Amino acid sequence: MKTLTDYFERLHKQNGDGLIHTCPELMACIQQVGFLPLLESGIPGYAAESLMAEECRYTVFPDGSWEWPLWQWKGSVVREGNCVYGKFLAGKATFIAREWWPDFCNWRRSTHPAPEEGTIEDIILMTLREEGSMIARELRAACDFTGKNMRSKFDAYVGRLQMACRIVTEDFVYPTDKHGHEYGFGWSLLTTPERLMGAEACHCQRTPEESYQRMKEHLAQLLPNATEKQIERLLK
Repeated sequence: MKTLTDYFERLHKQNGDGLIHTCPELMACIQQVGFLPLLESGIPGYAAESLMAEECRYTVFPDGSWEWPLWQWKGSVVREGNCVYGKFLAGKATFIAREWWPDFCNWRRSTHPAPEEGTIEDIILMTLREEGSMIARELRAACDFTGKNMRSKFDAYVGRLQMACRIVTEDFVYPTDKHGHEYGFGWSLLTTPERLMGAEACHCQRTPEESYQRMKEHLAQLLPNATEKQIERLLK
């Protein structure tokens, strides 16, 4: 596969429409393209949502209920273990194939240094390391972000830690109703990449600049219609 278009031309031969219909097809796509934003990325067509068949997109029914297979597949994709998920590209939720994670982590950690001791980001990260994994709201409470308007401030800190490859999503946890049925959009179960994949997965033999150039060349080939600035913005 050279471009995203090439991949979907092959998929077209398999299922007739060149779109993703199943969770295994989504998993295969992530492995093929390496980096795949969940929703709109700023580059037309470059998002899992854009590649879904109609029946896999967000649908609201007359009774107010909804169905969104793509959203519901996220947990299965992450648990399968061959990719990492978090707010990685331009602050957008993105799947990154495990083979590309060492390069991505190598580059991002060079441009987003570890939090200084005693800072809020350091406290968040240390709390998560001590607990192993926590859903976002539990982590927020443990870090005493419980006052008015604190949720958005806390989410901003966590978002920066994800962009720095210090925090990733391990799974998704859903509340259940009195009948035991899951509902809602779910909560992210957060952890560190070292705990999720092991410390070796966060090390790379290349220099950060070599990792950056490798990813940039890959994305330029994958997205021939994207400008250099668009690709740089994703990796920044």
